[in-house]
Amino acid sequence: MPSPILAEVDALAARAHAGQHDRIGVPYIEHVRAVAAGVAAFGTGLQMAALLHDVLEDTPTGPDELLAAGVPAAVVATVRRVTREPGTDYRTMLLDIVGDQAATLVKIADNAHNSRADRAAQLPEADRARLAERYRDARAVLWPAVAESDLRTVLAVVNPALLAELD
Repeated sequence: MPSPILAEVDALAARAHAGQHDRIGVPYIEHVRAVAAGVAAFGTGLQMAALLHDVLEDTPTGPDELLAAGVPAAVVATVRRVTREPGTDYRTMLLDIVGDQAATLVKIADNAHNSRADRAAQLPEADRARLAERYRDARAVLWPAVAESDLRTVLAVVNPALLAELD
């Protein structure tokens, strides 16, 4: 089966996340599209992984279904790498992710989008503070695992305000 084009993977992600909304009430597909935009400079495969990065964790879709839909095995492997398995502590997951360049870039884009001030401002204060700390701690693990130029490429698209943390 030929690999799907990016638009087909976007449609697959949209179907999988249909009816889902993020913590601030925005359709969830907008989050995964923002993450995909952040990694666009690194190729179509990484964009596909970004579009699908929460499918295994947040929908009934399994890896075999992705493979059956023609999603390349390398893309599915990246999606699996960024998927938090039940019972796995968040930091342990991050330490596993940084062993894979593609997964690290997807997770950096995910973290950057989740860290946007305009999004955080819409959360209750207790959630805002807790999540800000979680995302800051994650950046301390993720950012050193990639070249600064790659990090800047992702942040410039997804959350330019985070570039100030590099300077």
